[in-house]
Amino acid sequence: MSIDKTGAVFADALAEIIATVSGFTLEIYEPESDNKFDEMIGVMSLNSKKRGMLFISAGESSMRILCSFMTGVSIDEVTVDDMQDALCELVNMTAGNVKLRITDEDYMFTLMPPFIISGENMSLGTKKRVRVISSILSDIPGDISVKLKIVY
Repeated sequence: MSIDKTGAVFADALAEIIATVSGFTLEIYEPESDNKFDEMIGVMSLNSKKRGMLFISAGESSMRILCSFMTGVSIDEVTVDDMQDALCELVNMTAGNVKLRITDEDYMFTLMPPFIISGENMSLGTKKRVRVISSILSDIPGDISVKLKIVY
């Protein structure tokens, strides 16, 4: 399996997970070049023969909506802790879903605990030979936008 196909598997898995837990159908887009993140980033190390990182980021408004639909808590009552917990859960479920789909031993990874990085104006910088696969998942009205990055 190529790195590009692995990235597509992650994007499809994330779209399926979001549809399952929230009911939202998101379209998958490939950005031209986007090293920026939204305010909240869920991260998981992908420990395999090909070491990698999974990043899923979303802005507060997107996470507030997703978290509300995932938990049943009113949008106005969703806390930052709730949103961070929901984002970690999205990372965990996406990685678990992908783990079941990957058959290439080089990309089979061990699930690691997800964690959150939050802040403003964050971007990803890598060495030249590191491969970054990016996708943006968004609903048609544009209320929800989630960024996915896989780094190998």
